[in-house]
Amino acid sequence: MFRKLASLLGLKSVAASASGLDKQGSPAPYKQAEINFIYNLLFCDDLSLFELKNGEPPTYWQLALFSQPPDVEAIRHIAENQDEESRIRAIAYNWLREHGHPVPSRQLFGVIVEVPVAGGLDTLAAYPDGRVRYINHTGKLAVFEAGVEQLEAKAKSLVASAIPAVDNMGPWDKKRLPPPAKEIVRMTFLVSDGLYFGQGPFALMEKEPLAAPVIQNAGGLLQIVMNLSTKSQATGSSDATKN
Repeated sequence: MFRKLASLLGLKSVAASASGLDKQGSPAPYKQAEINFIYNLLFCDDLSLFELKNGEPPTYWQLALFSQPPDVEAIRHIAENQDEESRIRAIAYNWLREHGHPVPSRQLFGVIVEVPVAGGLDTLAAYPDGRVRYINHTGKLAVFEAGVEQLEAKAKSLVASAIPAVDNMGPWDKKRLPPPAKEIVRMTFLVSDGLYFGQGPFALMEKEPLAAPVIQNAGGLLQIVMNLSTKSQATGSSDATKN
């Protein structure tokens, strides 16, 4: 589906993505620093990115994580709260794990699919609470909160389709890899006990039994994102898409 959309949009496969590192050593596949920052936020694996900056008032979960000393019980409550935003739960579990506290395994809090296309990298992130983030290869950002019925349902379907893959994998115990290049599609799973990921040539992954449902659902979700973004642009709304 990603390839079909790329063809419709006039995109071609590329020999390499615009991957690199920023000054902090984080992956930087986009030209805009602010988009690279948002890209890295998607994975919830660098807690320093979520610390308060520029005197902003702290959220309750930032207070729990970054107060001195941190409130471990409050952090665990955030992690286990099924009504909490999925990414916040992932952040809380990452904090607990990094500080030596026990965490459950294989609880899935997000799916991120990355595909290199002409000029850069397409990144689609979906979370089980129905939230969606999409970064186009040009660096254009689309943010969808829960509440858009069709989008939310497809986001949840994408996450559900990844559960069998997660059940057959284990956490990656090294630093997150640079963005994929060439014909490689990467699927990253935000799990309570760390990041899981799988990757390979698109032609193989779209036929692989565990990967194919994820790729198919990601393609369907991307189509909805593109349709909603086009409608938003046509009506002049700025709620769904951002430069």
